[in-house]
Amino acid sequence: MDDVQTFSGFPAEGLQLLKDLAHNNNRDWFAARKQAYQSYLLQPAQTFVAALGIKLQTISPAIHTNTRTDGTGVLMRIYRDTRFSADKSPYKTNISGLFWEGAAKKTESPAFGFQLETSGMGLMAGIFTFPPPFLTAYRAAVMDERLGSELEQALGAVREAGAYSLAEAHYKRVPSGYDAAHPRAELLRYNGLYASPPRLEPDQVTRPELVEICFDHFQKMAPIQRWLVKVGQRVAA
Repeated sequence: MDDVQTFSGFPAEGLQLLKDLAHNNNRDWFAARKQAYQSYLLQPAQTFVAALGIKLQTISPAIHTNTRTDGTGVLMRIYRDTRFSADKSPYKTNISGLFWEGAAKKTESPAFGFQLETSGMGLMAGIFTFPPPFLTAYRAAVMDERLGSELEQALGAVREAGAYSLAEAHYKRVPSGYDAAHPRAELLRYNGLYASPPRLEPDQVTRPELVEICFDHFQKMAPIQRWLVKVGQRVAA
């Protein structure tokens, strides 16, 4: 999977398979199409991860880029955890992954993420939801004069780079114990911090240029990911 020249875009057959899976989300149907899933989705996804991973490591060589498909690498498993869900559909109807940085779980670490669906591909940079220790460190960093100022600069750089949307505040009010009149108090209402570009269109994800398109967006959103890495280092210390 190290031959980055082999990525030629996600096949249209793969997008169609995801669409069909949404209407036939059961084990028998999927088992009969397991080879098609591997050929049209899993193998291209591994090649995509390998090619994009090489580029992302120019941002930081510590970014994880492993192409394993068992959930321990960048790619998420297609199998849903239905233990605590009313929806017992066994499979996800997307192909997603996180290029994470840090020693924590990938879903709890600063990352560059993607999610392929029939409607195209979504991208993100940051953390969707902070685990409790990270949330505590994040709030302290927001209030810190140096790190707080660096966060404002990072957010400003991403806003100026293009039509990127930022995470919205989760809590209705500033947490107890913090100064609600502080200039950065609004950022204390966040329970995650990430940026996203407009969704990539289906015709973009089927082209070899997808790697370059994604890397361009990730570079522009990188200031947020880099700032969160600093916060993560405080958690690990």
